[in-house]
Amino acid sequence: MKMGKSIKFIVLVLALGCVGGQRLDAAPSKQPNIVWIFSDDHAYQAIGAYGSRFEKENITPNIDSIARDGMLFERAYVGNSICAPSRATLLTGKHSHKNGKFDNRVSFNHDQQQFQKILQKNGYQTAMIGKIHLDGAMQGFDYWEVLPGQGRYKNPQFITAEGTTEYKGHSTDIVTDRALNWLKNGVDESKPFMIMVHYKAPHRHWHPAERIMKEFRKRTFPEPETLFDDYEGRGEAAHKQDMSIAKTMSMGQDLKVVPGSKRAAYLAQHKLEGKDLIRWKYQAYMQDYLGCVAGVDENVGRLLAYLKETGLDKNTVVMYSADQGFYLGEHGWFDKRFMYEESFRTPLIAKWPGVIKPGAHNHDLVQNIDFAETFLDIAGAPIPEDMQGKSLVPLLKGKTPDDWRKSLYYHYYEYPGWHSVRRHEGVFDGHYKLIRFYGLNVPNGEEWEMFDLASDPHEMKSVYNDPEKSGKIKELKAELDRLKKKYDVPENGGLTIRQH
Repeated sequence: MKMGKSIKFIVLVLALGCVGGQRLDAAPSKQPNIVWIFSDDHAYQAIGAYGSRFEKENITPNIDSIARDGMLFERAYVGNSICAPSRATLLTGKHSHKNGKFDNRVSFNHDQQQFQKILQKNGYQTAMIGKIHLDGAMQGFDYWEVLPGQGRYKNPQFITAEGTTEYKGHSTDIVTDRALNWLKNGVDESKPFMIMVHYKAPHRHWHPAERIMKEFRKRTFPEPETLFDDYEGRGEAAHKQDMSIAKTMSMGQDLKVVPGSKRAAYLAQHKLEGKDLIRWKYQAYMQDYLGCVAGVDENVGRLLAYLKETGLDKNTVVMYSADQGFYLGEHGWFDKRFMYEESFRTPLIAKWPGVIKPGAHNHDLVQNIDFAETFLDIAGAPIPEDMQGKSLVPLLKGKTPDDWRKSLYYHYYEYPGWHSVRRHEGVFDGHYKLIRFYGLNVPNGEEWEMFDLASDPHEMKSVYNDPEKSGKIKELKAELDRLKKKYDVPENGGLTIRQH
């Protein structure tokens, strides 16, 4: 695409990458452009700007730069910590029980209202490139090029309205290449645009690009404090999950211990067992997972460079996020699903020159039901009343509305299923978290847990049975009921429940 001087671009970037391009003197226009960058399973604790145990590893310098130049959301969360439902919420601005995408298995109704359809009606060109994990033809996008299902790390296939094409190379690089191709060649410069760039990485089974893998296989990473958690302070759900590094993580697909590999040779020589073997598996996991993250960050750098080289950076909103959080050995786990902090919380970083104060930190409770409304607000488009979130634009401008939410609702549905995480719902007020696990083979079919994150940030011991917390429990149960009524949540999400 040839860029004209009259075009103004604001790019929302959540989990993407950047590249070089032609020169442009960007000038303001009524409607900013939007670029949304979204990665898969990128834990907030794997981003240096969040000050995690990997902060000194310098794995995400480009994503960190967005935070340095913009705003980092300290308390961003999802409503259902699993891939496809999270993406359905992104498009619809609604919780799972309203958009119908409860889990990864049920189909998604593309005919329903989605924010990109509204942008189209308000003069926007729209594009979706990368992983969306929603079967069927996309709607509301002038151009879409998506990975089928989970997609492949190596030599990925992309589906378009015209058919399927395979590209040689690593998925993360190809997603960026295809996004840049559309930006350069597919955009009518007389109209604003919105592009969503979605990476497969760092989803399981964690295959970094060869150039990165060689370097990361030499590195050793700090362990989490809770790597050897025994779940003594929690109920049946934590004990009966199937997502542990010790038992669930496979030597072959997950850890690449295959005949002739260096890892296989190492294990043959050292005969590790017990905690020593878990520690080794954790390091192999982190080498590959964080290598995938480094690849995403490289590509975010390519996109940021393109914006700067074309002059678009002066008028671009850049946002980075992921479909949910992920366990990086905390509680001995990988994967997500639980309402516990590492999977419930997600990264959210935004840059908007002239609007967001550089280096800002926001501590309000925000959720992925807010994303669609935010895009529409930035574009000056109408926000439908049946969307369930709230625009983040006031927060981006440094002003928290007096009526901003004080609590969040969560509901996970996929059981029986991968990793055997029991169905549960809960409420979080920023200090206390109350969770109800249901469909269990226990009296009344349910168990409750409550955590005081101020005194127990790792959520190691439920205080639900502490008599001194009875008042708080009553208060949170009332708040849970209020949120269910507010969001029109039927009992158990409206699904038929059997005890397991």
